[in-house]
Amino acid sequence: AAAAAAAAGDEQPVPGGGGSSSWDKDLAEALNEGGCDLETLRNIIQGRCIPADQRAKVWKISLNVAGKVGSLGSWDGSLDLPEQTLIQEDCQKLIDRLSMPDEEKEQLLSDIESVITFYCKSRNVIYTQSLGWTDLLKPLVPLRMSRNDLYNCFYAIMNKYIPRDFVPHGRPFHLFRLLLQYHEPELCSFLDTKKITPDSYAISWGASLFAGCCTEDVAQLMWDVYLQQADPFLIFFLMLVILVNAKEIALSQEGESKEELIRSLENVPCNLETEDVEDLYSLALYYHARTPASFRKDNQNLFGSNLLGLKDDEMDLSQALCLPVSVSEILQANQLQGDGVRFFVVDCRPAEQYNAGHLSTAFHLDSDLMLQNPAEFALSVKSLLEAQKQSIESGSVASGEHLCFMGSGREEEDMYMNMVLAHFLQKNKEYVSIAKGGFMALQQHLVDINVDGPENGYGHWIVSTSGSRGSISSSADGESPNGSGDGRGVKSLVNKMTFALKSKSVNVKEKVISFIENTSAPVERHVSSSDRVGKPYRGVKPVFSIGDEEEYDTDEIDSSSMSDDDRKEIVNIQTWLNKPEIKHHFPCNEVKETGHMFPSHLMVTASHMYCLREIPSRKGFAYIQSRQALTSMVKITSKKKHPELITFKFGNSNVSPVEILAVERYLIPNAGDATKAIKQQIMKVLDALES
Repeated sequence: AAAAAAAAGDEQPVPGGGGSSSWDKDLAEALNEGGCDLETLRNIIQGRCIPADQRAKVWKISLNVAGKVGSLGSWDGSLDLPEQTLIQEDCQKLIDRLSMPDEEKEQLLSDIESVITFYCKSRNVIYTQSLGWTDLLKPLVPLRMSRNDLYNCFYAIMNKYIPRDFVPHGRPFHLFRLLLQYHEPELCSFLDTKKITPDSYAISWGASLFAGCCTEDVAQLMWDVYLQQADPFLIFFLMLVILVNAKEIALSQEGESKEELIRSLENVPCNLETEDVEDLYSLALYYHARTPASFRKDNQNLFGSNLLGLKDDEMDLSQALCLPVSVSEILQANQLQGDGVRFFVVDCRPAEQYNAGHLSTAFHLDSDLMLQNPAEFALSVKSLLEAQKQSIESGSVASGEHLCFMGSGREEEDMYMNMVLAHFLQKNKEYVSIAKGGFMALQQHLVDINVDGPENGYGHWIVSTSGSRGSISSSADGESPNGSGDGRGVKSLVNKMTFALKSKSVNVKEKVISFIENTSAPVERHVSSSDRVGKPYRGVKPVFSIGDEEEYDTDEIDSSSMSDDDRKEIVNIQTWLNKPEIKHHFPCNEVKETGHMFPSHLMVTASHMYCLREIPSRKGFAYIQSRQALTSMVKITSKKKHPELITFKFGNSNVSPVEILAVERYLIPNAGDATKAIKQQIMKVLDALES
């Protein structure tokens, strides 16, 4: 916490006192003029201590209840709940602790009992002492508000700042445990070992916003800042800071009983003093800035109206291994500048799935190795941590202090990944999270956001890689060895390492392998490096694998043992253009069923149509990707919404129904001219055959 406090110096303003002597006059004038809003208050107060005589007005504005009539006025005032005696007893205990004339106490007692009773009736809640409502009213009662204002403030705090289901075993406590594990895994593990759950010591902290366990002065000062911050999730980070600062005390009491430990933790906030509040909020903001945004975004329904209750398909946080992070945040985080959360993504799927398609910034850690080959797994983990360290030092877009593990998204396949996660957590590794929904969720998200055409497609996010040992990833950007690329897409550290591995000496290769190593067993299929630079076309089915249905002329395949690259003939594009037999030439992009596009050239001779796919690393050269006889072309179609996307189907038209043997899709500028020329050439071939 001391290190965090030092680093927290750059965070946003927090309470401190001091400053200009005229600001309180500005505050009084703004409040007296009327129409003052929360933003105006923030600009005037700027984290200073609010004068006691202005606190009621400031709080009402902060809670957005200033001047509101509310529903209490329409109530008949009946105090007739079955729990009425209990309510009255608890209210009397609160009043007895106050220092004020007896006549004022009598009126306050009536107001407090009315507020609690009417809230129970209007919200259909059965009152119990464990709700802690009298503690929540403690900071409000000394402000001497009207009964209506008291109820409106109480209602607003309950609705906006007290998490729903804040009861034993409730969802907020499971979420808090994940937050604690994310930042302080050692302390979390210690408490887990003792079977001490957050609801056993922190329920009074959050249910009263610390008013039930702090002195009146501390509670009011904390609320001054809390209500101006207007962030309901701040309670989690205040709880975190208080617990983290009690870490040494907790660990030193390892020999104590569970009950003694719980009692010790529960009383930690009691020791807070007014001068501690500034540091408390500084640290809370520090931890907040270093927590994934998904913590807040995925749990908005913890606050607010009951109409926005938990969904049936909501993730059971009690079963979560670690903090879940949305795939949308993973994609966005590493594109942002500044000191926000950045992820180092660890893809834990089997090698064949990773090779078929993966996030371009992801490091591969084959989770199967943990059981199959522990030695190689240990080496891979060492390489992973070294790669993470060096990516941070180099400022790569793949860098990040926060480890995010990604599985397939299918429970039965992610069993080994969960074991890997547990391994890191047992090592007390901080900042460990899991990609919610895995690679399947990533695929779906990329489809959902792919609405603006191919230039914004997912091709630069997803890349394919060779399955052979030592080959890590492909270039996601189609950049040349000298580093000159088109500037688009994600230039991952892993991809740069691959270029070094391919283009440098054996010594460099060995250094790179030691830096970042894919230790998975080789698979039989080798995916061509030319298959790695595609970007998808909108609307094409997102399979995210490469080369599922490659069509090659059988004459070009010499040996089944050869790789795809070896099977394709490399030619000079300009030399082919100069050939007299080339009748037509159409620059285009080949669109695979995987959704990826590849810069290509369609060339039509008197009898055949050729596809030459450009080689990114060799300017002016291309692979002969396909060679199809014009007489085998049985259908040419285009999409109404995308007329430039042309599909050619090849097969045998002499049988019924027509046998389709190959399908090729191309994105062709001026597609109408291209299809017209190809059709005319087909007709010429057919006429020649008939004659």
